[in-house]
Amino acid sequence: MTKLFIADLHLSESRPDLIQAFIHFLETEARTADELYILGDLFEFWIGDDEQSPLQQQITHALRTLANHGCQLFYSHGNRDFMIGKRFARECGMTLLPPVYPCELAGEKALLLHGDQLCTDDEAYQRFRRITSWPWLQWIFLHLPLSRRVKIAQKIRQGSHKGKQQKSRSIMDVTPQSVITCFEQHKATLMIHGHTHRPQIHDVTLNNNQPARRIVLGDWDTDLWYLKIDDRDINLISQPINTTNN
Repeated sequence: MTKLFIADLHLSESRPDLIQAFIHFLETEARTADELYILGDLFEFWIGDDEQSPLQQQITHALRTLANHGCQLFYSHGNRDFMIGKRFARECGMTLLPPVYPCELAGEKALLLHGDQLCTDDEAYQRFRRITSWPWLQWIFLHLPLSRRVKIAQKIRQGSHKGKQQKSRSIMDVTPQSVITCFEQHKATLMIHGHTHRPQIHDVTLNNNQPARRIVLGDWDTDLWYLKIDDRDINLISQPINTTNN
């Protein structure tokens, strides 16, 4: 059985090259997989399942086509598209996952998550994350007119970009103790996440000296990144975006 994992594509109308690369990925590499896991931030921002923009419709169709081909689709919310709802998932043929999803991969107890909850040194972001997860606040936002939601989304994006420029790279990375705590809470030895845009396979030693691995997925910008797990290997793969568009 072949399973693929991606995260942090940040699709938007301003990057047609990424949209084309993603659709090409779904029509080629993903067609050979049994399962595809999208671990958050597929979109640059999500203002509601009711938006039905050309981009949203294009991606919905591409994902549904893959699902109809027999590949099972799973989605973990990111910090940019945490309001993706049941309607969009149903239209795509996707299953929505909880914030931390325990499963078995390659014979190991594994955890799948977006990864932002591990960045606990960034206290300002964690406050923002808690506030935006309030159900009543999401309800209010989703019942605003679409034009108002677009303006709010643009303001949040601008604030996020400005905030990142003022923060050190270390504070935006995962906190080592939070990683270990998550591993031990779920009794896992393998973790897969995105969010930090720092693709790498890390060896981790837990408090009981048990070895573990943390695999960080890369973001799609100049390169596309995906993790491929089958019955034989675990491979973190990258490919220049421009080669997928030829």
